[in-house]
Amino acid sequence: MTELKPDQFEMRRLESLSNTIFGVAMTLLAYDLPRAAVFTSAPDWSDLARIYSGKLAGLALSFIIAGVFWISHHRRLARQPVGSRGAVILNLFFLLSIVLLPVTNGLYTNYPMSSAVAVLYGLHLTAIAGLNAWLWWRILGGWRHEIMASMFPLLVFIPGTVVAAFAPRVAPFVWFIAFGGLVIQRFTIARSEPDA
Repeated sequence: MTELKPDQFEMRRLESLSNTIFGVAMTLLAYDLPRAAVFTSAPDWSDLARIYSGKLAGLALSFIIAGVFWISHHRRLARQPVGSRGAVILNLFFLLSIVLLPVTNGLYTNYPMSSAVAVLYGLHLTAIAGLNAWLWWRILGGWRHEIMASMFPLLVFIPGTVVAAFAPRVAPFVWFIAFGGLVIQRFTIARSEPDA
């Protein structure tokens, strides 16, 4: 094993921390679901659908977003076995943005008609995507398909946040488009690899 310089860090340790943070944040997304409503009598299917449908949709959106960014983070750390102090600090800010996801998700699923809450949630998604793209840029140092794939969610979350200001119920449909980055990445990888 190569000896580390004083200002270098093993990214394996950061990967362990990030796995824990992502796991806890993704689990906490479901924390408030059982307490979403108090029924005075046994609920029927329409009661359950009325209370939980929006909350489950918000949970699914945030869980998928966290999962996609976990995959990206994992792939990025695999390319960078050693990092500088600045890279570690930027990764910690990225992980902080993931820690806060259950908070903004909870606000958004409890107040889906509030444009202020929807904009806050959209700004949070934009911050996560921006930090992710910045981290990819630092590792790759130029335009490659990973950069384009990491920029795509950022370019979707920004207009989605604008939509959230005027139509908070429509914004999640725009935000779901951000997963097109996976499609972009899949096609660019398929084109760059020779036929097997």
